[in-house]
Amino acid sequence: MKVLLRKSQAKEPFSFAFVNDKGKTLLKSENYKAKKSARNGIASVQNNCQNEQRYELKESKNGKFFFNLKAANGQIVGTSTMFASTSERSAAITLIKDQAVDVQIQET
Repeated sequence: MKVLLRKSQAKEPFSFAFVNDKGKTLLKSENYKAKKSARNGIASVQNNCQNEQRYELKESKNGKFFFNLKAANGQIVGTSTMFASTSERSAAITLIKDQAVDVQIQET
C-alpha cells in the first residue's frame, strides 16, 4: 500500500489516496488548499485507522458499499471507493488497518 499525494489545477489542488499494491484506490480525501493540510489529513487517517468506531459503513443508492473514516471530532478524513459486496469493503478496511500506519507517501 502507498499514499499518493496529488496536486491538480483545481482551486483546492491537493488531495490524497491510499492505494493497494495493485493500484486500486481504497480511500481518498477531499481537496485541500495547502499541501500541509493534505499531509495532516494523511496523518489523521494513520491516527484513526486502527479504531473500529471511526469507520462509518454505508450503502449507496445503487446498492454498492463504501465507508467513511472519521477523526475523533467526527469529521470525515477519507471516503472509500465503491465495493460490490460487504466482504470486499471489509477486506479494504482490514488492509487500511494493517498497512496505513507505516505507508510511504508518493507525491504526484
